[in-house]
Amino acid sequence: MKTKDIRDLVWFAEDEPRHETLFESEHLWAQVICLQHAQGVGPMSDERSDAIVTVLAGEVAAQAGRSRSRMGQWEALLVPAGTELTLKNASSEPTVVLLTLAPPPAPPGSSPS
Repeated sequence: MKTKDIRDLVWFAEDEPRHETLFESEHLWAQVICLQHAQGVGPMSDERSDAIVTVLAGEVAAQAGRSRSRMGQWEALLVPAGTELTLKNASSEPTVVLLTLAPPPAPPGSSPS
């Protein structure tokens, strides 16, 4: 068994959101996303993967499909496969989000199976 300290993946860049892979396996993929100021990610989607968005610190404005929500620390959101997801920092403080997909997203340029 291999453990990781998520705090080792938390750092921020002035010019762009930071993405650090936490775990990747044949069945699951997890990434830590660090946002500050008005930084955001998306829209993004994967036709075969469900996602869970978990706010570890700060606040995020989330849009999944046509639904919108402001999420605070420890809140989570299930995003069904094929749904477009957009996340944006909604706080004056930095935000840390854990994004988990199962199965892992398809590599760029590949066709869904």
